[in-house]
Amino acid sequence: MSTEGRPPPKAQQTTGHADGSMRLSKRMSELGLASRREADEWIARGWVRVDGRVVSELGSRVVEGQRITIDAPAKHAQAQLVTVLVNKPVGFVSGQAEDGYQPARVLVTREKQWREDRSPIHFTPQHLRSLVPAGRLDIDSVGLLVLTQDGRIARQLVGEGGEIEKEYLVRVASRTGAPLAADKLALLRHGLSLDGAALRPAQVEWLNDDQLRFVLQEGKKRQIRRMCDEVGLQVLGLKRVRIGGVSLGNLPTGQWRYLAPGERF
Repeated sequence: MSTEGRPPPKAQQTTGHADGSMRLSKRMSELGLASRREADEWIARGWVRVDGRVVSELGSRVVEGQRITIDAPAKHAQAQLVTVLVNKPVGFVSGQAEDGYQPARVLVTREKQWREDRSPIHFTPQHLRSLVPAGRLDIDSVGLLVLTQDGRIARQLVGEGGEIEKEYLVRVASRTGAPLAADKLALLRHGLSLDGAALRPAQVEWLNDDQLRFVLQEGKKRQIRRMCDEVGLQVLGLKRVRIGGVSLGNLPTGQWRYLAPGERF
């Protein structure tokens, strides 16, 4: 039993640096079969085939068009990987601990699992192994943070060229006391640049007198706060409520749940 990458026009395996060749693990990552770390592990275990032949040498190279498949043990290992959704409070960092602040990962305990989590997965300490954030949420922001063991999901959410929407509710105040002008709102939607690069178009609309809804398809560091600063707004509160097809919903602050089997970003 195997999972196919892309059907090949020609069976060929390369071990040298042929024109257009790349590392097998990189190609597997591009095809969404596995993360590069997972791919290297599976290759070493003999769970990966190129054009039907087992490839077990790390560093093996392939060319575009070769058929890459993974054996049943790799599929089983991948099925055991978990993804959790955390409602991150203020004061926790997304990744490694810094400046005395704890990472959101410490919230993933049996005691803090949401009582209404309907996932069939039962928590074990093994689920904390290699659990990493798939994207950032700064220390002053709250809401949906994804932690995952699955390299495919991490690449989907943070890889270059991603098209997955991220939705935020942002409470703001004018630095001058004057209402935000229509041309400034238009700039938030399209026309601003950060770090020398133009930002993608965004959906921005007022929900009430002091709250904006942002929908972005990118995630530069502190992007919304910096965008608001550019048009004279101060961010008083920022909450991420959705990533793609997965919403924060009623998950309480400081608690977590598993990504449900039918949920897709």
